[in-house]
Amino acid sequence: MSYTVEVKRSERRSISLEIQPDGSVLVRAPLRMSMPRVRAFVERHRVWIERRLQALQAQPPVERLSEAELAALKKAASAVFSERAAFFAPRLGVRYQRLTVRCQKSKWGSCSGKGNLSFNCLLLLAPPEVLDYVVVHELCHLLEMNHSPRFWALVESILPDCAERRRWLREHGAALLARVY
Repeated sequence: MSYTVEVKRSERRSISLEIQPDGSVLVRAPLRMSMPRVRAFVERHRVWIERRLQALQAQPPVERLSEAELAALKKAASAVFSERAAFFAPRLGVRYQRLTVRCQKSKWGSCSGKGNLSFNCLLLLAPPEVLDYVVVHELCHLLEMNHSPRFWALVESILPDCAERRRWLREHGAALLARVY
């Protein structure tokens, strides 16, 4: 199976792989990581990449959202994310500053060091429990700005089935992104 691999470098500490809706592979790597190490990482994950690409090809073609549908989705998503964040924040004992909703190409959510939350409007097309998982995930970053075992224990304390919700997003997320890109 052939596929295109694009490498994006940044000040990050770890390396990651993403399968893009168009079937290309995006590798996010630290600035100082050598290309031989990047290639070795991709090769070690070749089976995973090929499985994901096969799953992407097996999915039926998706209907793209119109500009009007996307605008309506963003508006509805803003209310839903505000309500869900307000529901879960007290359970974690956290407060966030600002909440924004965007249509993003690769991120489902983010949490800034200043306590601002951002969510992808396309999550409104996912099952509600998946949307809740992303909200809880980002709220947990207000307490742990990392993905350490403590962070995952915190997420799991609120959502004991978080692994299933996360799995759904990994398996179906590309199809959601394909509705726009």
